[in-house]
Amino acid sequence: MSLSVTAFERVFKFQNGHEEMVLPDPNPEMSADDVMEFYSATYTQLTTATVNGPEIENDRVVYHFKTTIGTKG
Repeated sequence: MSLSVTAFERVFKFQNGHEEMVLPDPNPEMSADDVMEFYSATYTQLTTATVNGPEIENDRVVYHFKTTIGTKG
C-alpha cells in the first residue's frame, strides 16, 4: 500500500458589495498576505483588509479577506 499526497487548491474570497468574489491563487509560492497585496491593485478595498483563515471547504483551502471600509463601531 502506498500513500499519495494531494495538494489542496487555494482560493481567496472577499465580499465586494453584495457579491462574494472568489479569486484564484496567482502563485502557490506567495503567502496569503502577498496574494492580498497582489489583488489590491485591482480591488482597492483590499488595501485595508485583513486575512482570515485558512479553512477547508470542498477540498480547497479558503482564505477570507475581510475589509473594514464602510463598517461602523
